[in-house]
Amino acid sequence: MTSTAAPLTYDQAGVNYDLIDPLKITAQRAAAATASHLAGHGFTEVKASRGESAYVVDVGPFYLASIVECLGTKTLVADEMAKLTGKSFFAGIAQDTIAMAVNDLITVGATPLVVQAYWAAGGSDWFGDAQRAQALVAGWKAACDTCQVAWGGGETPALAGIVEDGRIDLAASCTGLINPKERLSVGDKLGAGDAIVLLASSGIHANGLSLARKLAERLPQGYLTEIEPGLTYGEALLAPTALYSPVTEALWKAGIAPHYCANITGHGWRKLLRHPSQLTYRIHSVPPKTAVLDFIQKQAGQDDREAYSTLNMGAGFAIFVKAEDAERTAQVARDCGIEAWVAGTVEAGEKQLLIEPLDIRFSEDDLALR
Repeated sequence: MTSTAAPLTYDQAGVNYDLIDPLKITAQRAAAATASHLAGHGFTEVKASRGESAYVVDVGPFYLASIVECLGTKTLVADEMAKLTGKSFFAGIAQDTIAMAVNDLITVGATPLVVQAYWAAGGSDWFGDAQRAQALVAGWKAACDTCQVAWGGGETPALAGIVEDGRIDLAASCTGLINPKERLSVGDKLGAGDAIVLLASSGIHANGLSLARKLAERLPQGYLTEIEPGLTYGEALLAPTALYSPVTEALWKAGIAPHYCANITGHGWRKLLRHPSQLTYRIHSVPPKTAVLDFIQKQAGQDDREAYSTLNMGAGFAIFVKAEDAERTAQVARDCGIEAWVAGTVEAGEKQLLIEPLDIRFSEDDLALR
């Protein structure tokens, strides 16, 4: 089933990275100017972590990594599905929020240590719905258990006038250790000859939801539209984001040290270009799309280039390793319950991503994060 309506892009859904990314770059430059303050405490930053998914500080015997991430608008889908089905989806939403932080933290080689919660509601009444609130608590703890991370605490403000009444804004921060220091993965070892291993996503994860929600308005049955027998669009969107820290921990125990990692979130597969090195990333095998992402692409009328520049399209995380470690890396992921593929290679040359089976090319101009 393919839509005959006009194509729907991420810009039309209200998200324009051309407006957002310049502010990120300005903020990064201002933030970099504050690094000298660390010297007063006897520490230094790992400069190469600037612009990466997590920030790293050298504290002597080990590195300390930290990250804060917001879930985004996936809660709005959960709210609508609760009205339509009477079910709470907030246990999965909790996992999504944890994943947004943890999956970023592990890209630099860190072991997640502590998670903090930020649950900002539009009013105190939100917390009065016991089923929903308890599902959020249970899901948050379950995700922490999966990642073997301590839940340190959090903040639960009621922000009437800032957050819409009946809604909640979720975020998480995560702190981790890179110990021993040899686990640091900020791309300094990345180079020609490395293999690209892609880990399967569990669905849309928590990026692209503005587009997905806009698309629901086009569907005659909205979120209750079946995308395959027994699975509605809303249920598929709410599949919890995969947690990848068990994989990265298992890799280290197996003696495999990634040269670089990329969490495939906002900007879709363009995230494979995140490292500043002038290298070519050649993809020869494209993982299968999850049902919901295939449905979104067809119903939104997106060509492959638009879809792969926005959504994860079946691959939620990329690990760059020595070629001789590639097959074993994929097997370690599978042993952790995450499907994986040896999907490509890193080559000398201009900075570009070539997805050969789909005839797609992204250049460094297509990703401006630094």
